[in-house]
Amino acid sequence: GESGCGKSTLGMALLRLVRHPGRIAGGEIWFDGKNLLDLDDEEMRLLRGAHISMIFQDPMTSLNPLQRISDHVVETILTHKPEMDEEKARQQAAELIDRLGIMAERLDDYPHQLSGGMRQRVMIGLALALRADLIIADEPTTSLDVIVEAQFLDLLKELQRDFGLTILLITHNIGVVAQLSDRVAVMYAAKLVELADVEDLFGAPLHPYTQALLASVPNIRLVGDTLKIMRGSPPDLIQPPPGCRFHPRCSHAFEPCPFEEPPLTEVRPGRWVACWLHGT
Repeated sequence: GESGCGKSTLGMALLRLVRHPGRIAGGEIWFDGKNLLDLDDEEMRLLRGAHISMIFQDPMTSLNPLQRISDHVVETILTHKPEMDEEKARQQAAELIDRLGIMAERLDDYPHQLSGGMRQRVMIGLALALRADLIIADEPTTSLDVIVEAQFLDLLKELQRDFGLTILLITHNIGVVAQLSDRVAVMYAAKLVELADVEDLFGAPLHPYTQALLASVPNIRLVGDTLKIMRGSPPDLIQPPPGCRFHPRCSHAFEPCPFEEPPLTEVRPGRWVACWLHGT
């Protein structure tokens, strides 16, 4: 989805870290057989890091500038495993950092002494320090150049395979989605509009917003082809339009669209869409 559509807010909601005055107004968040909204603050604190971790967009604002890299990882381990010997925690931290391709001599560096790609590797290390089951990666490649981004994505795929991770990748980069994802959820104006396997979504998008989004991606194989643009602008989320929020920009809008919001409906196994065109 586009910037400002609620992707990062959704990620923070899954961790129950929505900032005031925002709040989780309703619904359920199920993880490992538990509704996270039923947990008390201490139970939720223990779940974060140990079972669900997050990689934030900007590691420079997430890492403590006064702590060495090794101390970040050791602190994460000892916070959840206070019974562990500190020396053993440091050994575990060193092994993890080495697994991420950071040389041992960089363990005593401070965040500002590392490159952007290295800092993001440290963020992965913090997420993996306790072998979390789910990692929420919020725009993890935003500040990286193309070459470092490719290396970072290769590392994520490798770790996903080796550790059996589930990764919830938040991004507006369609190329990153195609490279890394198994299933894709498309958001528009704080609403989920389509959910499908990555091959199905790229091969035959159903929602008009998804269709327009994919059509706007430049294709170097089509010489002389005109770049397709999406008319209009995203709505004001304080006063969203009635009905389907995409209808003012949709070339397929018809009678119910301006008046009734289409529910997210499973149109075939594993394929969900919120659009009146598809019988919702």
